[in-house]
Amino acid sequence: MSVSRSSRLRVAATWSAVPIGLLISSALVWQASFSAFSATTSNPANNWAAGTVVLADDDSNQAMFNVTGMVPGATGSKCIAVTSSGTLASTVELYGTGATATNSLDTYVNLIVEQGTGGGFAAGCAGFAADAGAPNSFTGTLAAFASSYTSFATGFGTWAPAAGTQVKVYKITYTLDAATPNSAQGSTASIGLTWEAQNS
Repeated sequence: MSVSRSSRLRVAATWSAVPIGLLISSALVWQASFSAFSATTSNPANNWAAGTVVLADDDSNQAMFNVTGMVPGATGSKCIAVTSSGTLASTVELYGTGATATNSLDTYVNLIVEQGTGGGFAAGCAGFAADAGAPNSFTGTLAAFASSYTSFATGFGTWAPAAGTQVKVYKITYTLDAATPNSAQGSTASIGLTWEAQNS
């Protein structure tokens, strides 16, 4: 069977249109792949860190006073250095905890509490200088101290350390009242001392 020349031309034209179509389609895809402009900007990784309030003292976990055999008029002094080393400014207050007494001995133990500079637990109170102005000192009985300064909110002192390392020395002097009665013989009194810092 013979194929006319016009038929052969139509077949040739049909097959030649296929690669041309593919080329056009590929060109359209290539153009679509590169048709969008873009740009970005960014902010580096963001971070948050809490500040610190750090408080320590130089007592090596020993009581300031462990006095026995007191007689009326007996007296003594001790100093303790308290260090603030936090990254935040703070306010520091001193207060009593766990106060106990028998036969009201705490009403006959007189205290002087002062804040200042110089001295420390091991070094003693040589060179201690009290801070000027009130209320940087307390004078009264152990019972009065225990009932007056019971928490941070009611604490003793005006120390407000800035960020970084700051030191404050506290000097405590006790005296057993010369008029302590015979009924106080063999009696005991005790109190814990707590320094608390809160960021300001």
